[in-house]
Amino acid sequence: MKIDTGSTAWMLASTALVLLMTPGLAFFYGGMTRAKSTLNMMMMSWVAIITVTIAWVLYGDSLSFAPGNWFIGGFKYLGESGLVNDASRAPGIPDLVFSAFQLTFAVITVALISGAIADRTKFGPWAVFTVLLATLVYFPVAHWVWGGGWLSSLGIEDFAGGTVVHVNAGSAGLALALVLGKRRGFGKDPMRPHNVPLTLLGAGLLWFGWFGFNAGSELAANGTAALAFMNTQVATTAAAGGWLLVERFRDGKPTTIGVASGAVAGLVAITPACAFIAPWAAIVLGLLAGVLCCHAIGLKHKLGFDDSLDVVGVHLVGGAFGAVSLGFLAAYPQVAGQHKGLFYGGGIHQLGVQALGPVAVGLYSFAVAWILGKIIDKTVGFRIPEEDEALGIDLGEHAETAYEFGGLQPSHGTAVPSGYHAGGAPGADKDTVPAGKS
Repeated sequence: MKIDTGSTAWMLASTALVLLMTPGLAFFYGGMTRAKSTLNMMMMSWVAIITVTIAWVLYGDSLSFAPGNWFIGGFKYLGESGLVNDASRAPGIPDLVFSAFQLTFAVITVALISGAIADRTKFGPWAVFTVLLATLVYFPVAHWVWGGGWLSSLGIEDFAGGTVVHVNAGSAGLALALVLGKRRGFGKDPMRPHNVPLTLLGAGLLWFGWFGFNAGSELAANGTAALAFMNTQVATTAAAGGWLLVERFRDGKPTTIGVASGAVAGLVAITPACAFIAPWAAIVLGLLAGVLCCHAIGLKHKLGFDDSLDVVGVHLVGGAFGAVSLGFLAAYPQVAGQHKGLFYGGGIHQLGVQALGPVAVGLYSFAVAWILGKIIDKTVGFRIPEEDEALGIDLGEHAETAYEFGGLQPSHGTAVPSGYHAGGAPGADKDTVPAGKS
């Protein structure tokens, strides 16, 4: 098939935008942790880029998109055929571009999970987990929904990954949070974000990259991509506003963490629906997602699990909400074979399929992630030692710190500034930091 140079150029740009989202996620998560955990949190995203990329080239592309059965694709090494000039998998797009674009989705799905287990996870076992989770969960689920698997055959709609990416990651994050247990001092000690500007920078990069994530999923430069682009912007702003309204009326003050989290909640919720709904509906969807996810992040305190950076409340809840919303709001028939929602004359079948997808993917991802987490924990250990958790995971796992406070050490008789502990960085537990450590 002839290469469409315009669409190919757009897809190359979209691929780069989606890849940028994972470093953006590292900033977003890194700013929300305590200072002593910043580097480890960011490294968990970076190592996912390494491990998942290699797994994707060796077998992930094939297991996700090659012809197979209802559960998994076939096996064919990515370089076996002439992919450079072949455009058989997406009209006008070289297969290598299609593969590179889909690779970036696999990377960020795995990276998202890390936010649920911040401050307490061994780096080596986490790297092993990224490969296993991608292999046993992401690749099959991508095949179910996008590669001709069983959910695809039922007619599920998930334009850019509300189920494949966000429900998947949120469910796995919940499983690992339960396997690793609560952070030391959870519910007792303040665990405030140490660098809110860093989090806002990360949210901005995620928002920027998400235009490639959503509009790029059309795999062409056309009107559907334009609709996805516009709806991404509209829903994100509405969700950020909805989150701030909840904070204002519930807590008295709107916060910067709130506007960043609300924006991400809107991005998550619009992901499955961006090419299927009208812009006015994107406002409704985004506003409801912001309100819903703002309330959902409190579930961890009510139910007693430690989801460090609210992966469950934002990605699992937001992704499921966006997917199910299509059963009501789907209206635009630009995509071949699309089914309309109940509000536009569609039947109950589509609503059922849109609900079934998040439930099936969520249960499967949770079960496999829990089993993998338990196996790793019982063999090599998944959680860092208590002393490393007290001192800081950056020092314990990487022998470095994000910030150098050596020049701020007080001389004899000088009061220690508020927020700083002699012998440790801000956020370290003062009563457990060994003497001589900095």
